[in-house]
Amino acid sequence: MASRMLWASRAAAYLRISTFNRAFSSVLGDLKYADTHEWVKIEGDSATIGITDHAQDHLGDVVYVELPEVGGAVSQGKNFGAVESVKATSDVNSPVSGEIVKVNSELSNCPGLVNASPYEKGWILKVKLSDPGELGNLMDSEKYTKFCEEEDANH
Repeated sequence: MASRMLWASRAAAYLRISTFNRAFSSVLGDLKYADTHEWVKIEGDSATIGITDHAQDHLGDVVYVELPEVGGAVSQGKNFGAVESVKATSDVNSPVSGEIVKVNSELSNCPGLVNASPYEKGWILKVKLSDPGELGNLMDSEKYTKFCEEEDANH
C-alpha cells in the first residue's frame, strides 16, 4: 500500500498535479465573485483575477491553464482563457473589463497552483480596470457562498 501511495505521489509530481484532499471550499471576504466562479481582488485601479476555490474543487486536478497575452483586453463576462483538468476543460471569463497588464507565467510550469492556492499563488491575470462601475454586477462573499450552496443543492 505504501509503495502505491509513493508511486501515485511521484506520478502526480511528474504531472504537476496536487495530491492532497480538501475538505471544503473557501470564500474570502475581500473579493468579488462572478456567477461563473471567477474572483477579482481590487487594489486601486488594478484587478487580480482567478478561479474560485469552489471552481477548482469541482474541476479536480488542473493540468493546464491557457493564458492570454499581456497588452490584450478583457471584457466583463467574456472568455479570456481556459483551465483544463483531469475531469474537464472549462472556459474562464473575466469578471471585469480592462487591459491585461500581467499574467501568472508560473501556471505554465505548475498549473496545480490553481488547486493548491487559488486565491494567492494560483491567480491567472492582472488587469488595469476600465470601468470600476462593473464591480456592482458582482457578488460579495456572502452572496457567493449562498450562490454556491444553492448551485450544489441543485446538482
